[in-house]
Amino acid sequence: MIARGVSRLQTGLAAGIGLLGLLGIVLPVSDSDAVGLINAPLLALFAGLAVASLARFGVPLPVAADGALTALAGIALVSALAAVDRGASGFWCLTAAGWLTAWLFVERLTAVGRGGWIGVAVPVLFGVTLLVLWELLTRGMNVPQVLLPPPSAIGVRFAASIPILWADFQQTFLKAVLIGYALGSGSAFLVAIAIDRSPFLQRGLLPVGNLISALPIIGIAPIMVMWFGFDWPSKAAVVIVMTFFPMLVNTVAGLAEAGRMERDLMRTYAAGYWQTLVKLRLPAAAPFIFNALKINSTLALIGAIVAEFFGTPIVGMGFRISTEVGRMNVDMVWAEIAVAALAGSAFFGAVALIERAVTFWHPSNRQ
Repeated sequence: MIARGVSRLQTGLAAGIGLLGLLGIVLPVSDSDAVGLINAPLLALFAGLAVASLARFGVPLPVAADGALTALAGIALVSALAAVDRGASGFWCLTAAGWLTAWLFVERLTAVGRGGWIGVAVPVLFGVTLLVLWELLTRGMNVPQVLLPPPSAIGVRFAASIPILWADFQQTFLKAVLIGYALGSGSAFLVAIAIDRSPFLQRGLLPVGNLISALPIIGIAPIMVMWFGFDWPSKAAVVIVMTFFPMLVNTVAGLAEAGRMERDLMRTYAAGYWQTLVKLRLPAAAPFIFNALKINSTLALIGAIVAEFFGTPIVGMGFRISTEVGRMNVDMVWAEIAVAALAGSAFFGAVALIERAVTFWHPSNRQ
């Protein structure tokens, strides 16, 4: 009998975990272990996992218990890499059981709620699960490190190369990305207000902005390097070009968002253009403006890194990636990618937090 409060998906996941856990115990996990009984602690752990999962048909486990099982499954699987034959069928059954355990835990968390700490725990757990699966698949299938190194190897290289990664981060993100982002988004915002103020500019500048947005970054990056030199100003110029058009289009669209009734009300108060702009139209355009800022937070980093492929001093994320690929140091390339991913995610998150504070009145920010 299935317990109340357990969905069909959660029941299916529990059944899959239990069956795969039992198969992992029965099937061989190493060449010298015909029935899988040589690794007693590991198999005992997965036996408990299988029994606990099957027990959920009668009594649903607390969410904390599912979380503890998920953590134990991940730790056991990673530690098993040195103890078992990673090509054995039993090992892959246990790997699948561990993955389903994490899936079940996420399902239980989302069923409890979506706000607060759960909103942070779900993506963190998802990311950790991907890293564990990445480690298991690359090592279990003996993938050459030159093709795809495991996360553990990337972590070792990351820890050993912190001074180099920090110097690259300063050159690319703190200089080229932030300065280009501010200049590109700020200038586009001012041009959007000028276009809104003048119908002549609206007919003349918007097509030009559309033309600029269609320019390929691979084509303009070498030109910017020739114009502004090999240091970060040329990369900032590329970022300016990439971030200009999204901000321009979104701001123009946002300024037109205020309704006719609200504008007529401002006229009855004898409000001029700038008073109406500041008190009515810019607040109405704020969601559009922040949408452009979030888009530009990722475009800026991409543009700066790609621009560094075409000429830079011996520092920078793009320079390091192109150089280390030529040396076949793929773990260093992935370490740079990790830095870029963390920086881009933090930048996007900061803009999103500012948006939530500024546009708290918007329906999208209401729980």
